[in-house]
Amino acid sequence: MRSRHWADRTDGERGRAPRPGGFCAGPRFRRVGAVLTSLSALIGTSLVTGPVAIAAGADSCALERTDIHHSEGLDTWHPDYPRPARTLDALMIFLAFPETRPGTTPDRLVADYFPETAEFFERASYGTFTLRPRPVLRWFEMGADSRAYGIQRDWAPDLRAAYLQDAVTAADPHVDFGDYDIVYLVADPDAPGVNSDATKVVNLDRPITVDGTELRRVVTVFEKHPPDRNVLAHETLHLFDLPDLYHQPEENDGDWDTHVGDWDIMGSQFGLAPEPFAWHKWKLGWLDGRGIDCRVEAGTTRHTLRAVGAPSRDGALPGASDTRLIVVRTGRGEALAIEAREPIGNDVTTCTSGVLVYRVRGDVASAQGPIRVLDAHPDSGACHRLSVYPPLADAPLGSGESMEVDAGGGTVRVSVGDRTATGWSVEVSVRGMTDPSL
Repeated sequence: MRSRHWADRTDGERGRAPRPGGFCAGPRFRRVGAVLTSLSALIGTSLVTGPVAIAAGADSCALERTDIHHSEGLDTWHPDYPRPARTLDALMIFLAFPETRPGTTPDRLVADYFPETAEFFERASYGTFTLRPRPVLRWFEMGADSRAYGIQRDWAPDLRAAYLQDAVTAADPHVDFGDYDIVYLVADPDAPGVNSDATKVVNLDRPITVDGTELRRVVTVFEKHPPDRNVLAHETLHLFDLPDLYHQPEENDGDWDTHVGDWDIMGSQFGLAPEPFAWHKWKLGWLDGRGIDCRVEAGTTRHTLRAVGAPSRDGALPGASDTRLIVVRTGRGEALAIEAREPIGNDVTTCTSGVLVYRVRGDVASAQGPIRVLDAHPDSGACHRLSVYPPLADAPLGSGESMEVDAGGGTVRVSVGDRTATGWSVEVSVRGMTDPSL
């Protein structure tokens, strides 16, 4: 019988094997004055069913939060999730099983994830968020052998409930759960029943009360030693209400990365450009209206974009002279986002540089395509031996290139000028759209 505490809904990576290594030409800028693919790189994707409203201020481009799981709407913050705008303490509990002795130690497993994960968030948040690991450096023995729990990606609810309950029960006499914001349950990587496909966030159907606090979600970690790249950062971002951006094929035998490719860690933990999209930084509070240019009416405007991964100039959130995101509101539940990506910050291994354009929808669920990158070079790819999805590795616009997108009965044209010391010069022209009375 399913426990009344543990929900079926989970979030997480797919446990895919790392990509093979190989030679890559390294970061590069698109050539100046490049010939546009298909004339002006016209993207015939219909983005909306209605035209754009006329309003002012970044809030006018903030899509409305919907009831779907991990909605990309960001007009409000979901109160069930901790907001990463301060220091959060992350409890790490290490779980062993009766049938085997762990082949490593808790402190070595901590080093698999920290300080690397904390540094990822330090860079991504422009220094405004600190993830502080609080490991309990001992093994807690589970009540059954590892194979008895049937650990796997599509985990039987009753077995998963037994695992989670046994883990909390084992640690509770020695740990005050009320002292922590986040809980990581780290299994012995050498136990025979451990399966890395089961590394994910488990959302609680109803919170479980322990030590006077309510556990609403936990991260179950079943990684081998050493673990997959960026896996804990990906799962932790689910704890902050970010969705999966990969596409899960129905038969599990197709390509997972067709929606966003290497761009954003919520697409692939193995991506060459794992820096969170500027839209996600806005949602998490790492960008605010000062670093965002919002477009909601027809006309042409000019902007200067700094790379999303570049540190802020004054040590705080990017300000008015440090724009990281242009948003064109294209409907009640949709927007077009424009940002610059370069080999800096968490994107240091990116294959290409330029101005990335993507569609955001607030009414599309996690792993169903809430964000989709628009490919400025649909007839080519890049970094074929390292990219998780080479067709989108060269998606950004380079200097001298343009993209025209159908939107709301009109068009949005994005034209990129020179890359100067202050950033990328971008012109946005909105034509043919009328007020849809959002």
